[in-house]
Amino acid sequence: MRCTPVALGIGVFFIYFFIWRAYKGFVKPARNLAGCNCHIVVFLITEALLKERDKQAKWNGIPLLLQKLYEHSHPNSDFSQCQSILKEISPLLSMEAMAFVTEDRKAAQESTFPNTYTFDLFGGVDVTDLITHHLRLAERNDFVLFLFTLMTNKKTFLQTATLIEDILGVKKEMIQLDDIPNLASLVSSFDQQQLANFCRILAVTISELDTGSDDKHTLLAKNAQQKKNLGPSRAEINQATLLNIPGFIERLCKLATRKVSETTGTSSFLQELEEWYTWLDNALVLDALMRVANEEAEQSSTGIWLSSDESGLANTSTRTQLPQSMKIMHEIMYKLEVLYVLCVLLMGRQRNQVHKMIAEFKLIPGLNNLFDKLIWRKHSASALVLHGHNQNCDCSPDITLKIQFLRLLQSFSDHHENKYLLLNSQELNELSAISHKANIPEVDAVVNTDRSLVCDGKRGLLTRLLQVMKKEPAESSFRFWQARAVESFLRGTTSYADQMFLLKRGLLEHILYCIVDSECKSRDVLQSYFDLLGELMKFNIDAFKRFNKYINTDEKFQVFLNQINSSLVDSNMLVRCITLSLDRFENQSDAKVAEVLSECRLLSYMSQMSMRMSFLFRLINIIHVQTLTQENVSCLNTSLVILMLARRKEKLPFYLRTLQQMEYTEKYPGFILNNFHSLLRFWQQHYLNKDKDSTCLENSSCISFTYWKETVSILLSPDRTSPCAIVSYIDEAYMDIDRDFSEE
Repeated sequence: MRCTPVALGIGVFFIYFFIWRAYKGFVKPARNLAGCNCHIVVFLITEALLKERDKQAKWNGIPLLLQKLYEHSHPNSDFSQCQSILKEISPLLSMEAMAFVTEDRKAAQESTFPNTYTFDLFGGVDVTDLITHHLRLAERNDFVLFLFTLMTNKKTFLQTATLIEDILGVKKEMIQLDDIPNLASLVSSFDQQQLANFCRILAVTISELDTGSDDKHTLLAKNAQQKKNLGPSRAEINQATLLNIPGFIERLCKLATRKVSETTGTSSFLQELEEWYTWLDNALVLDALMRVANEEAEQSSTGIWLSSDESGLANTSTRTQLPQSMKIMHEIMYKLEVLYVLCVLLMGRQRNQVHKMIAEFKLIPGLNNLFDKLIWRKHSASALVLHGHNQNCDCSPDITLKIQFLRLLQSFSDHHENKYLLLNSQELNELSAISHKANIPEVDAVVNTDRSLVCDGKRGLLTRLLQVMKKEPAESSFRFWQARAVESFLRGTTSYADQMFLLKRGLLEHILYCIVDSECKSRDVLQSYFDLLGELMKFNIDAFKRFNKYINTDEKFQVFLNQINSSLVDSNMLVRCITLSLDRFENQSDAKVAEVLSECRLLSYMSQMSMRMSFLFRLINIIHVQTLTQENVSCLNTSLVILMLARRKEKLPFYLRTLQQMEYTEKYPGFILNNFHSLLRFWQQHYLNKDKDSTCLENSSCISFTYWKETVSILLSPDRTSPCAIVSYIDEAYMDIDRDFSEE
C-alpha cells in the first residue's frame, strides 16, 4: 500500500517528530524544533475551561481537538489518535483561508473564516509548518540512513520501519542499500518477524521506479532509457547487495515455508497488533482482525484456541488468547512480503544465483506442504475481509497471497531447468516413462534434477495447481495468474514429455471449455489461455487430435475462431503455434500425422493460403513502432515467423506481392508495407543489441536466430530489383521508408 504525500504528512508526522529529536538530541517542547514559534497556550489551559469557553465563542471544538493532538504527540502515545483528530479537524477548515494563513502568512478574517481563524489562533498553522518541514526531510539521505540505525530498538522498530517505507515511497531517487551502516549486522540482528516486516522496505528498494506514464513503457522509450543508463540501476545494485548478506536468502525461504504452528508466541503478536493501525496505514484491517477475534472468542468451547504449549501462555485469560484465524492472517501478511522480495530477485540479473539458493533451501517443497492448509486454504464463513470489500476482492490478504504465490511460480519456472522441482519423484518418473514410450531422449534437466530437492507427498506443486485451476469459478481473478504460472513451465525448448504430462491431466479440455463453452470475455484471461494453449499444442500431434475431439462441431469451431479473431494481440502466440506446427507436420511422412492433418479443423483452416495472408495482413496492421510494447511486439515476431516459413518454401515474393494487392484492395497503397519496413528496422535495433537474449526467439520457434536475422536483412534490402525486398513492392509515389522513429 503506497501512502500519498498528504497521508504521509498526517500519518507519520509524529513519528518524524520524535525520531528527529533523537537525531538532533532534542528533548525540548515542539516549539523549539526548527526554531518554530508555536502557540502552546492552548496546551496549558484546562479542558473544563476550554469546553466552557468553546460554547460561548462558537469555536466548534477546535481548541479541544488541538489540545488532544498535543496530548497524543508524546512518545509512547497512540499515534493513530493523532490521525483521527486531524481527520476530524480538516472538514471544519476553509481551504481558501488556509492558503492565506499558510502561504501568504496573513491572518484569516474572524468574521469570514471563523474556524480557520480559531485554528490559526491556537497554533494549528504552526503544526502545519512542522509537517511541511519534516516532509522535506524525506529528501535528506543522511536522515533516511540514520533511521535504519533506530531499527535495532525493538520498541520503535515498527514505527521506524513504517516511516522508512513511507519516505522511500515518495523519494524521487532510490537509496543505495550499500550506504546503510553495518547493513549485514543489522539484518542478522532481526528476528523472523522483524525480517518479514523489513521486506516491506526492501520491496521498495529492489523494484524499478514506476514512471507513471504508459508512454514510457513503449519499447522505444525503454531502449532510449537503456542507452542513457549504461550501468546497472539502483534497484539492480540493491538486489546484488542483498544477495551478498550471509544467510539472507535462507532466512527468507524459512519464513516463506514455515507453518503457522512455528510462529512466535501470542503476547508479542497481540502487542504488535496494537501497532498495526500505523503499520498497515489502514485501521479497517485491525478492525477486521479484532472482529474475527471476538467472533471466535464466543466459540472458544469448540476447540479452535491454541494450546498453552503453542502459545506459551498457559495461564492467560481468554481475552488475551490468540484465535487460529488471526494467527493465520498474521502469517499470511508476512509471507506476502517475503514472496514478493523472492519474486523480484528471481527476475533480476542474479537470477541463476537466486535459483541455486532457493533450490538448496527447499523453497518449492516447503510451499507445496503449505498449499492446502495456508496458500489455497478453504475460506470459512467468517474469512477475514476488509470493510467495503468481499472475499473475492483483490485487496483481501488471502487473495493477494495467492496471486503473489502464482507470480513466484511463474518467475521460478520461466525458461529454467529448476522448474522440475515443482514435481515429486513419481511425477519425474512419469516424464521419463513418457519419453521412453515415445522413443525420444529424456530431457537432460529431468535426468539431472536432484531428487532430494523436489516436492514430497502424493502430488507436486504443479499438479496441485492444475487441480485448483480446473475448479476455479468462471469469474475468478485467479484464472489469469494460474494460466501464466502453468505456461511458464512449458516455455523454452518444446518438450513433448512436459506437454503429455499436462495433457493427461485434462488441461487442454479445460482450456477449451473456458474459451469456447464459457465464452470467456476477459481479455487478460483469454490472452493467458491462448498463450498456454499455444505452448501446450506446439508440434504435438496428440494435442491437435485431442483438440479436434473436443471441438467436434462447426458451431464450436466458429466460436473458437471468433475468440481468436476478436483480438489478435491476445491470440497471436496461438496463431504462431498453429503455423509452426502445420509447417512441421506437412514435412512428416507419418501415417498418424497424415490422419490428423486431414481431419483436424484447425490445421485445415490454417493450411488455406487466404487465411494465412489474412492473419499476416492484420498482424502488421495492428502495430506501429511508436506503440510497440512488451505485450504486442509478439505480433511482429509472429508475422516474421509466417514470412520465414514462406522463405523456406521460396514463396516470400508471392507473400509480399499478395500484401501489395491487399493494400490496393483496401485503397491504401503502401500503408502496410511502409509500416512493416519501419517495424523491421526497429526489430534490428531492438534484437541485435548485444544485451538482448535471442534464445527465447529460437526456443519458441525452433528457427535459428541467424535465420531470423537473415530474413529481416533480405526484407530490408534497398535493392528495388530484389524479389524479396519490401521496397520492390512499394510504388515510388507511396514510398515512406526513411522516417525517423527514434524517441524524441
